[in-house]
Amino acid sequence: MPELKEGLAGVVVAQSRISKVFGEEGRLIYRGYDIDDLAEGASFEETAHLLWHGELPDEKELQAFEDELASRRRLPDDVLDLVAGPLAEAHPMAALRTAVSALASEGPEPAATPEGVLAAGADILAKMPTIVGAHARARRGLDPVEPDEDLSHAGSFLQQLTGERPSEEAERAMDLALVLHADHGLNASTFSARVTASTLSDAYSAVTSAIGSLKGDLHGGANANVMRVLETIEEQGDDPVQHVKRRLDAGEKIPGFGHRVYRTMDPRAVHLKDWSRRLGEATGETRWYETIRAIEDFIREEKELPPNVDLYSGSVYRCMGIDIEYYTPIFAMSRCAGWIAHVAEQYDGNRLIRPRAEYVGDLDRAWQDIEDR
Repeated sequence: MPELKEGLAGVVVAQSRISKVFGEEGRLIYRGYDIDDLAEGASFEETAHLLWHGELPDEKELQAFEDELASRRRLPDDVLDLVAGPLAEAHPMAALRTAVSALASEGPEPAATPEGVLAAGADILAKMPTIVGAHARARRGLDPVEPDEDLSHAGSFLQQLTGERPSEEAERAMDLALVLHADHGLNASTFSARVTASTLSDAYSAVTSAIGSLKGDLHGGANANVMRVLETIEEQGDDPVQHVKRRLDAGEKIPGFGHRVYRTMDPRAVHLKDWSRRLGEATGETRWYETIRAIEDFIREEKELPPNVDLYSGSVYRCMGIDIEYYTPIFAMSRCAGWIAHVAEQYDGNRLIRPRAEYVGDLDRAWQDIEDR
C-alpha cells in the first residue's frame, strides 16, 4: 500500500515552469524572474503576460495586452444585473464565484487547449474587478461605475470600487498587491483549477473551482483576519502586545505569521510592509502600521515566526478605504492570472489528476432487510 500523505504534503503531482517558492531562502520567482525585481519594475499587466506567455512583453505586446483587457472589462447586462440584484447580499466570494460561472453562458464554450484558455482567461481576468466593484457598491445601495479603459487594471478597479479616480500612490499600491499575489506554486486554489482542467473541463469551470477553494479561511481569508484582530485591539483600547499575548496564552494562532512553505520572511511581505507605512503616512492612518509593527516584533521574539504576505496587505487595503470582506476577492482578482497560466499548462500534455484514498471503513457487513434494521 502506498504511503499515506495527508493533505498531499510533500507530494509532487506536476512539473511546472510558472513559479517557484524557495522556502528556506524566502524567495519567489515567476518564470525565472525574482519577485523583488517584478515588484519594483513590473505592472500587473506585464506580470500576467509573463505568467501566460513565459516572457516579458515588449512595448507593442504590452500595449496590445493592456488594450485587450481594457476592452473586455464591461460586464454583460444580465451578469451585471445578477451581481447588483440577487447576489447583492451574498458573500462577496460567493457572488464572484457565481458571476464568473455565469460569464460562461455569454458565448461558445472555450476549447480545452492552451490557446482556448488564454482567450477565455483574458475575459475572466478583465471582468473580475468589474464584478467585485459592482458587488461592493450594490451592497452599499450605490450604482455600479463604468470601467475606464484609459486607466490601468488596478486604477480602473479602484475607481469602480470607490467612484473616485485613485491617487497615484493608491493605484501603485494596488498594482503592486496584484503583482505580489499573482501566483505562488501549487497552492490549494491553483491545484483545484488544475484538477478541474485535467478533466478537460473549460477555463470558466476551472476558475470557478479555484474561487471556491480560495474562499476558505485556511487559504484566502488570513489578511481579513489580521485586520479583524487590529480592529478588536482598537475597539477595546488594548495594548497590542498584551492583546496578542493573551490570545497566545489561550492557545489561539495569530494570523499573518508563519507559512506552510517559507521558513523565513515571506518576500512579498517586505514590499507590503513598506506600502503599509507609506499609505498610512499619506492618509493619516499610521496606527495600523504601528500596531502591526509592535505585534511583529513581539511574535518574532516570542515565537520566532516571520510575517507572511497577509500581515500587511490588509492594512494597505484599509488605507485605501476598502472593506474587509473584499480582501479575498482582491486576492482572487490577482491569483486569476496564475490560475489561467496553470490551466493552460495543465492542458498542454494533460493527464487526469486522480489520487487514491486509503479505505479505513468496515468490511464484509451482512445485509439486513429493512424490517430487521
